[in-house]
Amino acid sequence: MTSHIMPTYGRLNVAFTKGEGVWLWDEDNKRYLDALSGIAVCSLGHAHPAVHDAICAQSKLLLHTSNIYNIPKQEQLATRLCQLSGMDNVFFSNSGAEANEAAIKIARIYGHEKNIANPAIIVMERSFHGRTMGTLSATGNPKVQNGFAPLLDGFVRVPFNNIEAIETALIEHNNIVAILVEPIQGEGGVNIPALDYLNNIRSICDQHDLLMMLDEVQTGIARTGAWFAFQHNNIIPDVCTLAKALGNGVPIGACMAKGKASKLLTAGKHGSTFGGNPLVCAVALAVLETIENDNLCQQASDKGEAINQAFRERLNNNRHIIGVRNKGLMIGIELDKPCTELVGIALDSGLLINVTGDRSIRLLPPLIISKEQIELLVDTLSSLIDSYTKK
Repeated sequence: MTSHIMPTYGRLNVAFTKGEGVWLWDEDNKRYLDALSGIAVCSLGHAHPAVHDAICAQSKLLLHTSNIYNIPKQEQLATRLCQLSGMDNVFFSNSGAEANEAAIKIARIYGHEKNIANPAIIVMERSFHGRTMGTLSATGNPKVQNGFAPLLDGFVRVPFNNIEAIETALIEHNNIVAILVEPIQGEGGVNIPALDYLNNIRSICDQHDLLMMLDEVQTGIARTGAWFAFQHNNIIPDVCTLAKALGNGVPIGACMAKGKASKLLTAGKHGSTFGGNPLVCAVALAVLETIENDNLCQQASDKGEAINQAFRERLNNNRHIIGVRNKGLMIGIELDKPCTELVGIALDSGLLINVTGDRSIRLLPPLIISKEQIELLVDTLSSLIDSYTKK
């Protein structure tokens, strides 16, 4: 059958018809353990009652009015996010890429207000910030940028987890106004930096009057064992972007700002037709309430450590394993050779995983995963890795 969908995705040959908790079922009623959560989106799992109830209740009242008018649910959600994060205000969008576009615009306005004609942002190699032209230009992956030149100017790229490279860039460029970084690189291969990396960036930004901008689209909303990854470092950024888990599958993004960064996007400088409508904000409020009531931040931390330890023990004798690393339930298993084939092999075995950076298996299981399901995940995937690496 001819497909009328643009071929922008290399889709796996499966379609899911229903889900519950960590499980998905395909058209043949085969069950799969979802260890990817729709790429860190469905942190509460599938068909969660709180999400279902919020959608149903709000859909009976009001879906959309536009940002021409006040939206009480949006005000409530912004207040809650600022209470949890320590930030001052929020702009709502529909995705992580749009949230990052807002961050880039904040940085450029900031630079122009400092009379810098061509403000630039320091960004990282192997980073991923989105596929719009601005976020694509900020992204540090030539593969996804290929074919879209000319990219936007205004980005200075340095290696991730390298403070000296940032300091050198500041010496070589006199137009730097911000540093944009993921606390943990997800698409880049679950790359976890040194413990003091973010603290050092915070200090550099304070010293040079730069905006510290954190892309927490993947790490935010309890994924790493804290509401936001920056909270592990006891710092607060000037700008922080969110999406993915905030809506548990309902499209919502957020760009949070603090202090000097919070006063720059004024009326007429930015906007979104659908951003922060009553439906998505009602769902996001339900997600935050559920995470808090069920203590899922702590559970993400505890379960992530348990999974890490279990994989280390099971794969200890496999010489092809470079390392197992995690921060909460953001887990990477790096091999010494490309392993993208494992995605299809795992699918055949009823397990949904992902491979990033060609050699790193990425696991982003729902925060609600149980002890028994963790054991199944570790047993299944360890066996598949051992069989694959013996080829």
